[in-house]
Amino acid sequence: MSYTIGLIGCGHISQKHLDTISRLTEVTLTAVSDVQVQRMEAAANDYLRNTARTDTIKQYSDYHEMLEDSAIDIVIVAVISGLHAQIAIEALQHGKHVILEKPIALSLKEADDIIRLAETTGKQVLVCHQLRYRPLLSRIKTLLEEGLLGAPYLGVASIRINRSHDYYASAGWRGSWAMDGGMLVNQGIHLVDLLTWFFGDMESIYGEIANQGDYKETEDVASGIISFQNKAKGVIEANTITQPNNIGYHLSVFAEHGTISLGGPSLDQLDRCYIKNHPEISEELMVLAEQKDEHLYMYKNFIGALTNQKKKVLVDGREGKKALMAIFGLYKSHQSGKPVPAPLPSFSTLEMQSKNKKTGSE
Repeated sequence: MSYTIGLIGCGHISQKHLDTISRLTEVTLTAVSDVQVQRMEAAANDYLRNTARTDTIKQYSDYHEMLEDSAIDIVIVAVISGLHAQIAIEALQHGKHVILEKPIALSLKEADDIIRLAETTGKQVLVCHQLRYRPLLSRIKTLLEEGLLGAPYLGVASIRINRSHDYYASAGWRGSWAMDGGMLVNQGIHLVDLLTWFFGDMESIYGEIANQGDYKETEDVASGIISFQNKAKGVIEANTITQPNNIGYHLSVFAEHGTISLGGPSLDQLDRCYIKNHPEISEELMVLAEQKDEHLYMYKNFIGALTNQKKKVLVDGREGKKALMAIFGLYKSHQSGKPVPAPLPSFSTLEMQSKNKKTGSE
């Protein structure tokens, strides 16, 4: 069976989706939408040229018109973060399956609304935490599940990158609590998602943030500790003020019988792999580190869930909410100065707007 796709949002991240769609026979891009008409036209024309298609792609400057198109099966939501939930909810209400860029939403209520609506409509939602689909990271997850690493003790996620004044000035929504959601929500959420995926249910979150730039509302420095129900700890250390440019991303897992540490500009470098009595796994992970086609695996998982009811989307709404809750717990802890129990009943990035731009305090 073949599914038709409509893309809402033709910015930078949309290219990943378009490249992936072009490699799949099970889906066909039939429509695009963007408020910037020239960008929308360029996306459609480039896609047709790159795929050597001779037909046309429908173009909508108003995404509402696309949602009315009953011929579209799947909608990709690749707009600014503050509009993710609104458009995803409308797409579900119009009977579409949804591929939703991260974050799932900027409030827990909106995330819950998406989860609830997907269940009542019977439609699938995929939240794009694509690193879960990278073979190397997926294998680390199974090593933890199979017990080869023994009891998990500690996970450390480090984000050390640069986002300049010019970056925030390039679009009015960047660096705003209402539409961007924060540095951790935008740049840090993938590694936070891996921590929560590897270590399971959270017990509490503690954290602090700071903002060194008076040209934006959101944080550029964050540190936090997640206490998991299995007694493991997760440490988050993130900043976007690394000078003069990115150092990169690091993720380490420390356990009873081993240590695995990843780094590099794209988290694709195996810095250490030691598992007691299993030296062969190091070589296996070295090979897997070369495989980075996670968007393709993500789409195949989604299509598989559409065609076979026994298969599940790896990162559905419930899974996509977990990293958001961890980050919101850190934000809420910063406000109160105390650890925050998980799960949080509610939180929105709008609750951060009353805080002082520079320090994040009253």
